[in-house]
Amino acid sequence: MARLPKVTRESLSPEDQQHYDYIAGSRGRVVGPFTVLLNSPDVAERIAHVGTYIRFENTLPGNLRELAILTVAREWNCQFEWTAHQPIGEGEGLSAASIAAVRDRTAPDGLDGDEALVFTYVSSLLEKGRVPDDVFRQVQERFGTRTLTDLTATTGYYSMLACVLNAAAVTPDEGTPHLLPDAEY
Repeated sequence: MARLPKVTRESLSPEDQQHYDYIAGSRGRVVGPFTVLLNSPDVAERIAHVGTYIRFENTLPGNLRELAILTVAREWNCQFEWTAHQPIGEGEGLSAASIAAVRDRTAPDGLDGDEALVFTYVSSLLEKGRVPDDVFRQVQERFGTRTLTDLTATTGYYSMLACVLNAAAVTPDEGTPHLLPDAEY
């Protein structure tokens, strides 16, 4: 059970319903982190605005974007984020072996060249708070400065969402199988 109220459109004041409508319009519905972020409607809409670019418009190829998101979800042990994005990653062409390598913490083994590079970049940033110079250079040479920046922002954005989801104890809806091993606290 979530630690914060899950906000519905009807629970918001008439002036704050516009924030709910913006989020629903940009994603098709309000789900997951946004159900609790709407406890601060201005924050929720601002985060959703950034997320629209990160999730739907950035320069990372879809499979690598989803690999980065799954790497973040695994580092944060964020069940909701993993369960939401594993099927998206599959739809973007991530192989079962690549997903398993991240889930089972055996990556970068089991990942192809670009996947291993993205995984190493994201996991280094999250584990050490830094990216080694050689990894940074490799990502920049392979993908360019703009995509490197998008990868870094994707890592930060989904880390923020994982913090919100984990702090508020938001989990997948009842009856939805948990696709990531449950973390113990």
